[in-house]
Amino acid sequence: MDLIRILIAILLPPLGVFLQVGFAGAFWLNILLTLLGYFPGIIHAVYIIAKR
Repeated sequence: MDLIRILIAILLPPLGVFLQVGFAGAFWLNILLTLLGYFPGIIHAVYIIAKR
């Protein structure tokens, strides 16, 4: 299941984080990072998914 979440996180980083943590602070941080740059959003999403 984590592999599917990581693939989703590469395509849509906020969706990958949402599937992992819901509407927590990490989700909103990921939206901000994705708006500032796509790659920071991907890195953060993969980190959140791999951490749990």
